[in-house]
Amino acid sequence: MSRNGERVLEASGISVRFGGVKALTGVDLGIRAGEVCGLIGPNGAGKTTLFDVLSGIRRPDQGRMLLDGVDITRRSPVWRARHGMRRTFQRQQLFGQLSVADNVLVAQEWRGGGGGFAADLVASPTRRRRERERRERAARVLADCGIGALGDSYAGGLPVGRARMVELARAVADPPRVLLLDEPASGMSAPEREQLAAVVRRLAEEGCAVLLVEHNVAFVMDLCTRVVVLDLGTVLAEGTAAEVRANALVREAYLGA
Repeated sequence: MSRNGERVLEASGISVRFGGVKALTGVDLGIRAGEVCGLIGPNGAGKTTLFDVLSGIRRPDQGRMLLDGVDITRRSPVWRARHGMRRTFQRQQLFGQLSVADNVLVAQEWRGGGGGFAADLVASPTRRRRERERRERAARVLADCGIGALGDSYAGGLPVGRARMVELARAVADPPRVLLLDEPASGMSAPEREQLAAVVRRLAEEGCAVLLVEHNVAFVMDLCTRVVVLDLGTVLAEGTAAEVRANALVREAYLGA
């Protein structure tokens, strides 16, 4: 984990076209360890497209991305995830037929169980130990997210706010270096948003670099240490919450003041 203040993720000159439409044009963005950065802007500003590029779902037409100084521009989403980049989505992506606890356990399976298939068959001590550690980790994460009592519930039957907390728990079950949150507070009640903010702040204190897209501007301004405003695929402004609020261009383009 990088020390707080060190740049973890850096994107430079990111441009994306959809036919003749410029979704992103020369976007520069850097996120540091221990930082919570908010990405805001009107609909169609390019926020989700930028998230798709950062997470490897879409390759940019131009530009370059670095993760801890390593060029990841052509790396797959799986490679990025296995090197510490996690993402949630606007639309819920839970395994509805699984329990809440199993949704979180899934995120830890890629590391292997120890001993392979044969160890599974004979229930080797190594396999049992790792399985116990994973379940203990899942239980701690669910408790941290305020949903510890829901471990045995089926994920498909949860209300929206609870489901989003399960997605967050799954994203951080294997500790992330970079966390990309796409509309994490959507559908949440006020207490759930407070729980979400507490989890995000704790992750940042532990050195995680957090970038979130959120339409709830008040939530962003209260939580984020830095705010970046996109408009028509370009960076319109960035700075502290107070600096962004005071920016005349931002008020005209987005805040409506």
